[in-house]
Amino acid sequence: MAALIASSLVVPSGPAHAAPSGTESGSAVTFALIGDTPYGDDQQAALPSLIGAVNADPDVRFVLHAGDVKSGSTTCDDARFATLATLFGTFDDPFVLTPGDNEWTDCHRTAAGGYVPTERLEAVRRVFYPVAGRTLGGHPMGVRTQARDPRHRDYRENVLFTRGRVVFATVHVVGSENDLAPWSQLPGGDRPQERLAEFEARKAAALDWIDSAFAVAGRTNAPGVLLMMQAEPMDTPGFADIRARIVDRSRAYGKPVLLVHGDEHVYEVEPEYAGVSNLTRLETYGDTAAHWLRVTADPRSAAVFSWQPQTVTAS
Repeated sequence: MAALIASSLVVPSGPAHAAPSGTESGSAVTFALIGDTPYGDDQQAALPSLIGAVNADPDVRFVLHAGDVKSGSTTCDDARFATLATLFGTFDDPFVLTPGDNEWTDCHRTAAGGYVPTERLEAVRRVFYPVAGRTLGGHPMGVRTQARDPRHRDYRENVLFTRGRVVFATVHVVGSENDLAPWSQLPGGDRPQERLAEFEARKAAALDWIDSAFAVAGRTNAPGVLLMMQAEPMDTPGFADIRARIVDRSRAYGKPVLLVHGDEHVYEVEPEYAGVSNLTRLETYGDTAAHWLRVTADPRSAAVFSWQPQTVTAS
């Protein structure tokens, strides 16, 4: 595995461009990318140092979190969610989160509290998306939300915005086979009918939202598209349709597409993902509060996207 990661790793060189505050200008924009954090009490205690490092970067304009705001073995109670939302609110810049499996899908686990996952999903939406169309963070920003679509009014977590003419979209796609994995530790056993209904409805919303992102990009002649989801869309039953849609839309679009995700806790880059020359997969660091990615989207660059790993120095 290590050899495979090393051979596929591509770290763009050269400094990132500073990002002005305009939302639709053709200038570069820089942002922070994190995911799968904080895991456990130690990382939660260390997260303020990471937040401080991001806040101290004058060029960062917003923060993307690729899901899993807690580990799968910690409780999914409201108090933990509230504490984490408050902590994320200390980022100075807008904070954009896509949900992970640890905060709802896997909450059936005994160690996580034995919750019904769909009930915890509603809690996630209440706490981390209190106002549809508005991010968290010290200076929140307005975003387009899928909740405006009557067909998908529950999916306030799927958002879209444009910076530097580049289209950014979050798509709710999670680990545990995208919720096809049974809720096996739930008191009383799995609830397959409820679980599969949730999966089908969220998949339909995800497919439509991917279409929306590329439609906006085509309509505005955007130089690039970034899609962020928690889990890599593998060619398996939980992800196959979503993967195929991303592949088809990216190939037809023809310009740089960056597919950002977490879940596997390994910083990894895969150009020409799924055989598409303009599609790159970027997995962010996970299970750490000591590393983050400083990403720049520059519409004047042929590649559009570049990034540099960052390490938080101990205070």
